[in-house]
Amino acid sequence: MLKKSLLTFATLTSVGLLPLAHAANQPADNRWYISPFGTYIYTDNDRRANDGWGGGLGVGKMINRYLNLEVRGFYNGLDGDHPANAKRDWTLAGGTFDLQYYFTRQTLSPYAVIAVGGMDTRFNKNNSIGFLAEGGLGLSYEVSNNFLLRSDVRYRYNNNQDHVQSGTTEFGDMVINVGFVIPFGAKPSYVAQTEAPVVAAAVAATPDCSTLDDDHDGINNCVDQCPTTPANSQVDRSGCPVKLVLKGEHFNFDSAVLTLNAKELLNDVAQSLAINAQKNDIEVQGHTSSEGSNAYNMKLSQRRAASVVEYLKAHGVQNRLRATGFGEEHPIADNSTEAGKAENRRVELIWIEN
Repeated sequence: MLKKSLLTFATLTSVGLLPLAHAANQPADNRWYISPFGTYIYTDNDRRANDGWGGGLGVGKMINRYLNLEVRGFYNGLDGDHPANAKRDWTLAGGTFDLQYYFTRQTLSPYAVIAVGGMDTRFNKNNSIGFLAEGGLGLSYEVSNNFLLRSDVRYRYNNNQDHVQSGTTEFGDMVINVGFVIPFGAKPSYVAQTEAPVVAAAVAATPDCSTLDDDHDGINNCVDQCPTTPANSQVDRSGCPVKLVLKGEHFNFDSAVLTLNAKELLNDVAQSLAINAQKNDIEVQGHTSSEGSNAYNMKLSQRRAASVVEYLKAHGVQNRLRATGFGEEHPIADNSTEAGKAENRRVELIWIEN
């Protein structure tokens, strides 16, 4: 029983530690938070106790876009299930230091966790304080910037130095935690890192900004409020984008996987959105040609729009993004020709006025 439990714990710990080398990126969010949670324990057979409920509270800090550090306290009560323990209860109270690694920070964010700490075990009239270690996997869901739902499943190893029950000093329980997270303060906006501007010496002839259009969007530099607009964007009178259409070979055939050409274009979009102060919501709309059934095309267009959203979020875009699939419902060209079908296979980014 113990060897199998230790193998499970080692496996979960390895999963949590493997990607830590990638956490060197700049933080996207570094707020403090509290995290109340409820717990259900599937007990080790050696305890000879019924499964039971408990709860606790964590206080933590988001270190960067991958890591959280958290201090947690918990309490669990268990009823004995052996005839000799029928009227003898277990109480488990302790605390841990948690390290949580988030594989991605999005609306739905999976993570791995490892934890160490101590636990006071009381059974009958005996008690013992022993070492505690946990490892597991979890998932968080961002309801709003200041409220997240969170749940994880952990293997808990407990080594009591003193016998609280004859037969063993080591226990391995499965623990399910369900709770929520409340971060303190406003969620910081992503700020793209750029090199410090070089201040050039004043020269006699300074170009007239009304004759310049650095991003080639048809709006001169004097009035352009978004001077790094992605190429081929439709812009408003202030030079900020209102629509961008991704046309051509941007997805593999019958797939939502982005091509290299699409990624290069979306890199420019992500860089522009990070630099510009414009924070409008953006709807990412997927469209297809009329080939295939309408139901299938609707699902394919939704997956393609979602691929664009996930790629932009992964590259630092902080605008609120919404993926919507329209299938073949809104063609812009004749579906009876190959050229028209190619025009209709597209993804559009629509900037929503706030």
